[in-house]
Amino acid sequence: MSTSDHSAAPASFSVSVTDVELEADDLDPGQIVSGEPVVTGKVLWESADGKQVRGIWQITPGVVTDVEANELFVVVSGRATVEVEGGETLEVGPGSACVLREGDRTTWTVHETLRKAYHISY
Repeated sequence: MSTSDHSAAPASFSVSVTDVELEADDLDPGQIVSGEPVVTGKVLWESADGKQVRGIWQITPGVVTDVEANELFVVVSGRATVEVEGGETLEVGPGSACVLREGDRTTWTVHETLRKAYHISY
């Protein structure tokens, strides 16, 4: 059994991903391909060095592009198609667990308002 120093770790907590009140988040107009998508989110925890972030993110229908960080996310509600340039096309919906690699160039076609819980490593 190993020991770890919990003094620097955040307190353990639980939230209802579907009920957390989200805040407006910026979406660069240059990322919008079509529609009028709106992004909201809530950071639940961030490491002191800013290299890890955990939170909840939501986007309304539309098509947007992005350059990804190392991310694991689980879709709570909604549906989208995520096209990874030079790679797979991911169909995601409630219960989907997805991994995106840092530097992946993606196009998100959001069919139904999508909410996800995520962990990002920079």
